[in-house]
Amino acid sequence: MPIRIKDGLPAAEILGNENIFVMLESRATKQEIRPLQVVVLNLMPKKIETENQILRLLSNTPLQVNVELLRIDYRASKNTPQEHIDEFYHDFERIRHNNYDGLIITGAPLGLVGHDEVVYWPQIEEIINWSKTHVVSTLFLCWAAQAALKVLHGIDKKVHENKFSGVYPQQTFHRHNPLVRGFDDEFSVPMSRYANFSEEMFAGTDLNILAANDETGVYLAASKDFRQVFVTGHPEYSADTLHQEYMRDIAEGVEAGVPANYYEGNDAENAPRVTWRSHGNLLYSNWLNYYVYQQTPYDLNDL
Repeated sequence: MPIRIKDGLPAAEILGNENIFVMLESRATKQEIRPLQVVVLNLMPKKIETENQILRLLSNTPLQVNVELLRIDYRASKNTPQEHIDEFYHDFERIRHNNYDGLIITGAPLGLVGHDEVVYWPQIEEIINWSKTHVVSTLFLCWAAQAALKVLHGIDKKVHENKFSGVYPQQTFHRHNPLVRGFDDEFSVPMSRYANFSEEMFAGTDLNILAANDETGVYLAASKDFRQVFVTGHPEYSADTLHQEYMRDIAEGVEAGVPANYYEGNDAENAPRVTWRSHGNLLYSNWLNYYVYQQTPYDLNDL
């Protein structure tokens, strides 16, 4: 089954060329079906690129998913045309009274910025708290996971001097949990962050740690009621995303190490090796199926 998106969104053509089933809004409105309602709060600078990455993973299930895009940062974007944002993104005020099956909040390039210094921190805090009563299950990605752990559980990130950049192996725990159903004992995930969360930091919470790495800390955790999922990496990344970030850091004079376990032979002159795609698809499929579809009421007004 397809994901449903607005006519004209660039992802329609891009994903269509990859033989991914995308249904335009003009066609979907003629079908008598209760699709899942998922809103994506996109905080990444390159919004179109991030849209494509997330929509690609959301499309890999037999469920029909209606996707809305949300914005909260009203500063002019250097990386996304304003016309695109005006055409395809909603303001929070427009949706605050709606209920949703799923919410995804993306990462943001704020690794060295304190929470109180983030321009839109009050809005982020509001939306995280709003999700507790208006969303069946929320997926917090990378920086959003750091923000949500602070807001919901009072867990402060530990910031490292050097950035965790690369593809890191993760160990799977709690194999009975449906979110990790089908996961290998070890799998790879791209990381691009300064923050770290040790397993000890989750003591006293209602969170299950589902995957972690001794060096980079907890990667995947979820509340016991399935309502919140915290992902501290980037399973949605395309093959060249880490390469683009590495080149950007070098161009900006940032002292950056070569992304670990990423290039063939760990040589940046070689092409990247994609070792995380199957895990990314399975994570999103499990979330949509077990944490959203299997938990949501038919009528979202009953949430």
